Amino acid sequence: MGDENKTKSPASGVWSTIKPFVNGGASGMLATCVIQPIDMIKVRIQLGQGSAAQVTSTMLKNEGVAAFYKGLSAGLLRQATYTTARLGSFKILTAKAIEANDGKPLPLYQKALCGLTAGAIGASVGSPADLALIRMQADATLPAAQRRNYTNAFHALYRITADEGVLALWKGAGPTVVRAMALNMGMLASYDQSVEFFRDSVGLGEGATVLGASSVSGFFAAACSLPFDYVKTQIQKMQPDADGKYPYTGSVDCAVKTFKAGGPFKFYTGFPVYCVRIAPHVMMTWIFLNQIQKLQKSYGL
Repeated sequence: MGDENKTKSPASGVWSTIKPFVNGGASGMLATCVIQPIDMIKVRIQLGQGSAAQVTSTMLKNEGVAAFYKGLSAGLLRQATYTTARLGSFKILTAKAIEANDGKPLPLYQKALCGLTAGAIGASVGSPADLALIRMQADATLPAAQRRNYTNAFHALYRITADEGVLALWKGAGPTVVRAMALNMGMLASYDQSVEFFRDSVGLGEGATVLGASSVSGFFAAACSLPFDYVKTQIQKMQPDADGKYPYTGSVDCAVKTFKAGGPFKFYTGFPVYCVRIAPHVMMTWIFLNQIQKLQKSYGL
């Protein structure tokens, strides 16, 4: 028995380490396949193309159904990098924190700190794919002469590197990281806290707990992150004018100009659609993650 455990131990140790990352990435990619059309509408609204109904109608009329899935390859690549890193690192960080806390549940502020850190790690890894996604989604809104016409995520990454240099892959990384930190603080901390409340205080079953907690975390993720997402989108999609000058010098300049032009509510442009996009994605991510973990458990993984 001792020899058998020794034989299984290394593989088991490796799997237990990478498992949170694999599960996080897989659940995020599955959720993205479902939510991609709403994400496309959200980006178009932020680019000033009208309300959700107007954007949807215009896209169907001028570009067809396939337009709603433009950038899906970049979205999947983003989840394979960003969500793999953030959910995996959050799981490891919280496990270490619980261990340091003598096995007791973590207070909300510690969960928030774990979420902030996991968000920063995930965004740093996933920023190139995020840039490719934003550019592919915004491409159809540009004049024909200015369109980049990326065919897929890898073509976008190649072109960005060839035309603008490797460091351009992290253009807008500052606001991307800050946005991810805000989103993950709202999403992950509130989810864990809500799970404890719905399960332990309210006494809901597993399915109802996951749905309730993911709805709460989706709202807080949207409310915390949309201002940063708005600035990030503006930075990543900007084009130089005829003189080669960009409209913003950086994220702070963008935030200041946006505030002066439209006040604080300008940062919440498209909030209903953004919330509708974030909440279902969060819910599906947690649901898929829950089902993946159940499947693995049934196979003894």
